[in-house]
Amino acid sequence: MVIEVRDGVAVVDGVPRVLVTADYPYYRDDPAVWADRLRAVRDELGIEVITCYLPWRHHQPEAATAPDFTGLTHPSRNVTGFLALCHELGLRVIAKPGPFIHAEVNYGGLPDWVCPDADPAFEALLDASGAPSCWADAAAPGGRPLPAPLGPAFLARAGEWLSAVGKEVLDGAEAVIALQIANEGVYTSGALPLTAYDYSASGVAFYRDRLRAWYGTPRAYNAAHGTACGDWAEIEPATAASGPLAQADWGRFHAEYLAEVYRVWTQAVGSGLPVLVNLNPPTVPALDDWLARVRPELWGEISYGFTNWMGVVSADRDAHARYVIAAKRAPGPNLEENWGFSELYDPAFIDGATSFHQSLLALAAGATGFNVYTGVATSGWAPELDAACAGPYPDCPPIGADGGPTGKAPVVRALAGFFAAHGAEFLECEPVRRDAFGLYLPYAGIAALSREPGGPGCGRALLDFHERMRARGLDYGLVELESASLAELAAYRSVTVPGGPFMHRRVQELLAAYARAGGLVLVDGPVPALDERMAPCALITPAAALPAALPAALPAALPAALPAALPAADESLVLHGEADAFLRSHPARDVHYLVVLVQSGNEGPIGLRTPYGTVEVVAAQGAGAVLRLADGQVGDVVIRGLNAYLDCAVEAGVRLNGVRTGAAGPGDLTRINNRLV
Repeated sequence: MVIEVRDGVAVVDGVPRVLVTADYPYYRDDPAVWADRLRAVRDELGIEVITCYLPWRHHQPEAATAPDFTGLTHPSRNVTGFLALCHELGLRVIAKPGPFIHAEVNYGGLPDWVCPDADPAFEALLDASGAPSCWADAAAPGGRPLPAPLGPAFLARAGEWLSAVGKEVLDGAEAVIALQIANEGVYTSGALPLTAYDYSASGVAFYRDRLRAWYGTPRAYNAAHGTACGDWAEIEPATAASGPLAQADWGRFHAEYLAEVYRVWTQAVGSGLPVLVNLNPPTVPALDDWLARVRPELWGEISYGFTNWMGVVSADRDAHARYVIAAKRAPGPNLEENWGFSELYDPAFIDGATSFHQSLLALAAGATGFNVYTGVATSGWAPELDAACAGPYPDCPPIGADGGPTGKAPVVRALAGFFAAHGAEFLECEPVRRDAFGLYLPYAGIAALSREPGGPGCGRALLDFHERMRARGLDYGLVELESASLAELAAYRSVTVPGGPFMHRRVQELLAAYARAGGLVLVDGPVPALDERMAPCALITPAAALPAALPAALPAALPAALPAALPAADESLVLHGEADAFLRSHPARDVHYLVVLVQSGNEGPIGLRTPYGTVEVVAAQGAGAVLRLADGQVGDVVIRGLNAYLDCAVEAGVRLNGVRTGAAGPGDLTRINNRLV
């Protein structure tokens, strides 16, 4: 079996597939039950790929002792045996060695001995005020300082850990097909403000090194910034009082800093396996910080992935927006979808409908797979691994603490079965998207530091655009302008871009060429009149400059200042009912996939516009459906009809041209390979 990751898509022996995985934290369970739980994931959930963290603190609790991967010091450390067992059972594995993992493990999975409080040789990660950035958990409620990732001592010891994993665990492990580095940024920090880190000596040194690479000489830097620095060492990190170009530089530094940490950690493993990362989605207040930092275009062969942990998207508009933006940022799988935690996060996750909705939304918005986190309830770990959870962990997964399937298991199996049958075709189908938002990320860095209302930014314009498109029932694309091509833009009839005082000359030339070819450029804010070096440059002639107070739901009759080619009300996929809908169509065959995400307050059927006329879908509140449409008919479907959390039970079904397929009573409808399941 040959596994590759091409443009975020898992390709197995040359065939693209939707990557459906389940997490099993072996280190939390008795090795005597490993085989039983793995068989349950395979047989009850229909999942063939396991994900698992390798906690550094678990395998190497003492600095002077080599990591234990064979169970010599404790049976639960026998990860080589666990991987061999996976191979024996026909399962594949994505290994996740951190070095920081979170996963409700003490100190995020780092060994205590790398803490700067325990050993001053480890440089502390610092925030803008000069205070240590800390990790708080049940073992240390007040928080413990985190080591600076690029500090020499930590860089060396983390490299030794990852190298040991590569040589002693991954080499020769036939089950392992891919590797995940880090967790949600570096220290679950991908969504934090740009002022949260890294102001340590090693971080600032890397910042100055990047300035040297970007500008070449202090003289060139001074010409752009209007400063008079004689040496790079005189340049300090940008603040809210700095000029906009310096603020944009600090945002770009964060992006290259993240790329550098990913690069050195991947290099330390020394494996030829495909490498992924899992970014946590943004918060709304720090959306610009996230956009400035998360630039997959800089990561080379390292592939984008993301997680959830933001709330219930069927009921929370902010959570929905953040989730969709994370899924659209770049092609890649959702590497952690909450299928098991109701007590720790939100009681709505007690029912599988919530996770079903979110897994489908991720795929519809652009993800190339989803993960069941976690698939199995575990128990039996020591307090030095996790002092917070008493067990089982998690409280409501698809495979329970006794090893048997719970009510979520058939829901997971239905989704896994549908995408096992149709995943390659689903990925071949192209999302129906006619409009896009263009990310100009220097503005994100400016907004992240200045926090100035009405100033240049990217996040507010993106959120406004998202809400306008959602209110009109339309999908959209997300394009990173500094790396985009004209062919990429040409796929859309309009591109909305954030406005501001300057914009890279290359970006202005790209947008001007797109407009000459017939595309609509819509600028949300002032039209740029300078380039990135603050030289005069006014190449964009926008179709419209959008007013800052443009309402989310545009009226059917557009204001005179806006072009008539903007999306009209009659383009919406949703004809009636409260739901979000996404359509994908095959470029060469009469095949389409329709994903319907029902909002929590909906009553009654959802009416949808399709190439074959109106389709009506009945699904539970907060749940959803995925349908394959081909040759004028509804084919295979998975529709969730139950949501116990919302006390909703309906006869799941679908109707096209008067022909209905549905459940015989309140419950789900699953048809795969033309067979009702």
